[in-house]
Amino acid sequence: MPIALTIATLLLALLHYYIGSSLLPALDPGVVGEALSWLLLAASTLLMPASLFSRRIAQLANADRIAWAGSLAMGVFSSLLILTLLRDLLLAALAFTAPALLTAALAYQSALAVVMLAAAITLAGYINARRTAKVVQVDVPMANLPPELHGFTIAQISDIHVGPTIKRGYLDRIVDRVNHLQPDLIAVTGDLVDGSVRDLAHHTEPLKRLAARYGTYFVTGNHEYYSNAHAWIAEVERLGVRVLMNEHVVLEHQGAQLVVAGVTDYTAHHFDPAHRSDPLAALAGAPADAAARVLLAHQPRSAEAAANAGFDLQLSGHTHGGQFFPWNLFVPLQQPFTAGLHKLRDLWVYTSRGTGYWGPPKRIGAPSEITRLRLVRA
Repeated sequence: MPIALTIATLLLALLHYYIGSSLLPALDPGVVGEALSWLLLAASTLLMPASLFSRRIAQLANADRIAWAGSLAMGVFSSLLILTLLRDLLLAALAFTAPALLTAALAYQSALAVVMLAAAITLAGYINARRTAKVVQVDVPMANLPPELHGFTIAQISDIHVGPTIKRGYLDRIVDRVNHLQPDLIAVTGDLVDGSVRDLAHHTEPLKRLAARYGTYFVTGNHEYYSNAHAWIAEVERLGVRVLMNEHVVLEHQGAQLVVAGVTDYTAHHFDPAHRSDPLAALAGAPADAAARVLLAHQPRSAEAAANAGFDLQLSGHTHGGQFFPWNLFVPLQQPFTAGLHKLRDLWVYTSRGTGYWGPPKRIGAPSEITRLRLVRA
């Protein structure tokens, strides 16, 4: 077992022990109940790291079952840990300020509340994550947009993460909803998959049904590079989707020119130096008098280079909008934008909350989305 994985597993074991030692004495479930509780905590400790390597330790069907179990455990654990910590902080504050209020009944009731709230949050998050993403309508006011491009629509999907828990049926429903919008253009802004072409080609097949007036365009995300990006680039192209690798296309719409460019993932050069993300190269040779320049870039932190290159709009994903607490607090440490439409000098940046999910099937406060962006005159 690699040292990093060993350390992570030991840390998970300590955190699970903390949860059990904090809650079980107050709940007093009896000898059998306590033994079962510790058994579940131990299983969660092992399933979470196992789910990340399930394809290496089991055949496909069993690997998916391990991944499902580990992902669900991760969702329950995250809520239990945060709520247990908050409970202990509250009880510590009471012990300092009003010790008379500390009773066995309060300890029991607060421990029970932690377990029930964790279950409720996990269930709500599961329902939010597994439902088909709703359509979010966004108008992008662009300066100097000619009348011919006013109302031009782009359907954006991002971060679907087809893999152990997201399969063909899930993607089929997304494709149906996108096609119903009848967009002028479809943008798929990375992290389409978690797994190999061999294992997932059947489940990504619905992509070939995507239909838009000017076609569908794809850019790589970091998870493509974890899953053999070169193979996925070829597979996505086979499905009829144009992959933009630091390059652009020029669309003629009612006599006006629209440049649509795409860059490789911000971290792509760590996997293949030839794939270094370069917004300036993506715009090279584009007509100087084009009415608008749109960049597809998986990570929002490509925005600084995109603004310097002269783009008007960047479409990104990657953040999942934080997906659920407390991870939403960490996104701003890495990315300039977490979700929604923002302005960086002359550049508009739209960051999708993602159309699927990663890891736990859980979304709280960050619903998945299919975005219908409309270019409008400012």
